[in-house]
Amino acid sequence: MTTTSTRLGELVDRFGGQLIGSPDITVIGIAPLSDADHHSITFLSNSKLRHQASSTRAAALILTESDYAQVSQDYAGACIIAPNPYVYFARAAQYFASLVAIPPALGIHPTAWVSPHAVVAATASIGPHVSIDAEAVVGEDVVIKAGTVIGRGVSIGDNTLLHGNVSVYDHCIIGAQCIIHSGAVIGADGFGFANERGQWIKIPQTGRVVIGDRVEIGANTSIDRGALADTVIENGVILDNQIQIGHNCHIGENTAMAGCVGVAGSAKIGKNCTFGGAAMVLGHLTIVDNVHISSASMVSRSILEPGQYTGFYPLAKNADWEKSAAIVRNLSGLREKIRQLEKTIKTLTEKSS
Repeated sequence: MTTTSTRLGELVDRFGGQLIGSPDITVIGIAPLSDADHHSITFLSNSKLRHQASSTRAAALILTESDYAQVSQDYAGACIIAPNPYVYFARAAQYFASLVAIPPALGIHPTAWVSPHAVVAATASIGPHVSIDAEAVVGEDVVIKAGTVIGRGVSIGDNTLLHGNVSVYDHCIIGAQCIIHSGAVIGADGFGFANERGQWIKIPQTGRVVIGDRVEIGANTSIDRGALADTVIENGVILDNQIQIGHNCHIGENTAMAGCVGVAGSAKIGKNCTFGGAAMVLGHLTIVDNVHISSASMVSRSILEPGQYTGFYPLAKNADWEKSAAIVRNLSGLREKIRQLEKTIKTLTEKSS
């Protein structure tokens, strides 16, 4: 891989921060505190790791002002003081990656099939064995990698990247500056069936998936199209690998979900929420803005107040679980009764003695 050195002064010019040390020091990339050497810049985002920062061999260190006051007593390298070192690291990492990135080849690969009734921008890059159906619109600087299938009437916004073997079903909309990773399926039929005397009758799924700008969707994640209305993923949402979003869901702006989260149909989730890995959300629920769900938690009711929520419970037969849940709900009251009984017993014991 080609490496390109960068002056610390250039990083500060681009991303701000207060540089303590020479602006002419050059670095070739970012490394962890424990692995960094005199060619690297590193960062301290967790004050618990100050001891590692103090002994790092990095040429430069990104950290907060309060951490600098402690670490600088032992660390002799250059420092960039920033209010949020982790964000600074993210932006610097993007910059370093851009220095060595190989630009995609513009145009349509000879093995790709593009309908004569599709519109593909001249600045787009269409990889091998890609299929683009009629009435699809592919924007400026879009990159679509090998084996991806773009359905009829799909719209893809400018500067969006679709990795290999993504499937985008008919009439779905993907915004600008999105990243969709391999194996993702956008717009498959939602799980909609009616039961007639034990036979499942399929309900046609005629809605779309509408994805906003700056959305990232992980590998093998599936987002189902709506039954009648659309499934909506708002701007800035990030979805990890192997997530299932059911039909007619609405995911609010800047919400983040870790791997294997499942959201059942028609759930409405607000803005700036987070979901730990394997969290589950039942269908037709409402979750307001700024709700944070712990890993493996089951959301079985609407959440109408912001905050952190956690729910773990051992598997049991449903009837037994409901009885146990009722007991758990009453534990607070039972505890108070026990405390009163203890006081009464203590009083009676003292009187008798």
